[in-house]
Amino acid sequence: MAEQLTFDLPGEPALGRGDFFVSPGNEAAVQAIQGWHDWPGGKLVLAGPRGAGKTHLVHVWAAMCGARIVAAHDLADADVAALAGAMVAVEDADRIAGNGAAEQALFHLHNLVLAEGGGLLITAASPPLRWGLSLPDLQSRMQGSALVTLAAPDDTLLAAVLVKLFTDRQIAVDAGVVTYLTGRMERSFAGAGRVVEALDRAALAKKRRITRPLAARVLDKLGEAGH
Repeated sequence: MAEQLTFDLPGEPALGRGDFFVSPGNEAAVQAIQGWHDWPGGKLVLAGPRGAGKTHLVHVWAAMCGARIVAAHDLADADVAALAGAMVAVEDADRIAGNGAAEQALFHLHNLVLAEGGGLLITAASPPLRWGLSLPDLQSRMQGSALVTLAAPDDTLLAAVLVKLFTDRQIAVDAGVVTYLTGRMERSFAGAGRVVEALDRAALAKKRRITRPLAARVLDKLGEAGH
């Protein structure tokens, strides 16, 4: 059985290795994180939609190798030189496109970290080719990085995450309710967290168990019915 890690779900999720549900949509990313010693050139770009698990995989990697984690938009004000040769994770690199200072900082960070034998994990919503970076040298280095992608969760994975979230809150929910939710809610782990939290609040307020009618009302209130 594949080793399991944990996702970046809302609230206070565990950052250990025991709760991650491996599926075809994330298996390659899990293997890449676990095999970080073999990254070509010591770097990897992890791309995927919001809520697909990027942040938590970053934290798993950081726990493995003692990496520093920094948001890409904070790089312009960071002491990049102090990170030379370190293990560094940069989140949301695609969001700095057009920000000259941040792009320059990421370019220098890339060079300093790798020149001194460190490692670099970079996350984004899409592959580097689509970031629209204005600094050609940075663009070429990002496109020259190994790339692995995370897909939005399929029905099986989303259902497993919902069950885990309900279980974490000590809520018993019928399988039919979980199936109903997976077919209609936003297909992301962040969305699963919002739905479970809203259902928990609604059930407590009404002092009743979670049923399909209650799930329908909560989804409608969240504006997620039909997703």
